[in-house]
Amino acid sequence: MKKVVITLAFALALTGVHAQTENNNGYNKWSIDLGAGINKPQRPFNDGYSTNTLSPWTGDLGVRYMFNNKFGLKADFGYNSLTAKGSSIDFDSKYYRVDLQAVANLGRIMNFETWTNTFGLLGHAGFGYAQLRSDSFKGADEMGNFIAGVTGQIRLSNRVALTGDFSTILNASQDRTFDGAYVAGNRGFSGLLFNGTVGLNVYLGKNTKHADWTVTSNDIIDTSALENKIADLEAQIKKIPAQKEVVIEKQVNNPQPTDNDLIKRMINDKYYSVYFDFNKTTPIENSTAAIDVVLNYLRKNPSASLDLVGYADQVGKAEYNEKLSNTRATNVKTIFEKAGIASSRLNVIANGADTSIQKDSDEARRLARRVTFIVK
Repeated sequence: MKKVVITLAFALALTGVHAQTENNNGYNKWSIDLGAGINKPQRPFNDGYSTNTLSPWTGDLGVRYMFNNKFGLKADFGYNSLTAKGSSIDFDSKYYRVDLQAVANLGRIMNFETWTNTFGLLGHAGFGYAQLRSDSFKGADEMGNFIAGVTGQIRLSNRVALTGDFSTILNASQDRTFDGAYVAGNRGFSGLLFNGTVGLNVYLGKNTKHADWTVTSNDIIDTSALENKIADLEAQIKKIPAQKEVVIEKQVNNPQPTDNDLIKRMINDKYYSVYFDFNKTTPIENSTAAIDVVLNYLRKNPSASLDLVGYADQVGKAEYNEKLSNTRATNVKTIFEKAGIASSRLNVIANGADTSIQKDSDEARRLARRVTFIVK
């Protein structure tokens, strides 16, 4: 009987671990990247020509494909309107470019997921073809370019993220200034242009998440501590003499552990815990079995009281995590109250973020989002 209970508890614990693990087998890889904003052409300019410190009318449209959640490629088209401002001699130029860029998901590379699931960061760099057109000359000044930049992200949903991008563009073989004057022998990377845009990442695909926000991990959940506790309990059980070998006087003077005692120890040793999804206060479906075990114990032991200890993972601010852990424990308390357990027997403890669990492991953080119990 006792070994059966231990086996079931171990299976339940592993089920809880499995329930906390996201299915990362599939995620979306395609996105459309849109942006509009300002620019500052730095050089070359002819004497007497200039633009505003920050000039409007910059646009960017790109299509991006991520090979995995860290690296990808982007093809994009950019447009800049360059016009005279202030004391400058009048001119009106247009700059067009097409680029192929490598993309690095810096947010995943730097493990942003250990502290946020809302903010991201992309890095991009590549080469392309550009044209400068102006009302001061016919045709187009054709050139090559190198572009590099960073894109900050704020996830609005699984389909859309708000972005802010800053990019630097270097033009090679730019034969004309941005105002349209001819520059002889200008063959190197002489052109310099800065762009700043605000826009959107629109994610395409049938899966729930995009690669930008997907965390994959090869970490294996360490169940050695759980197995050691079970082994310790089994060793204690072997020391318990068979009922027929225990005399009545010994039972009275030195009572031996019973199944009831074993269940209490297993509850207090956190074999039965209630788990939650990220930033949620409603227990996951797999946690109902743990609630049933604790509820049955309280019903069979009307003199027992219970501490409900709430935890959160280490993502987010301490004040928020303390409030979140309190709400989780309070919601589980409400479940017991609706099942007929008196409120006076139930005590809520908010422990905030569980710092004993690795915060750089997605699987470990799933184990941290829980409510444990202490029977008194």
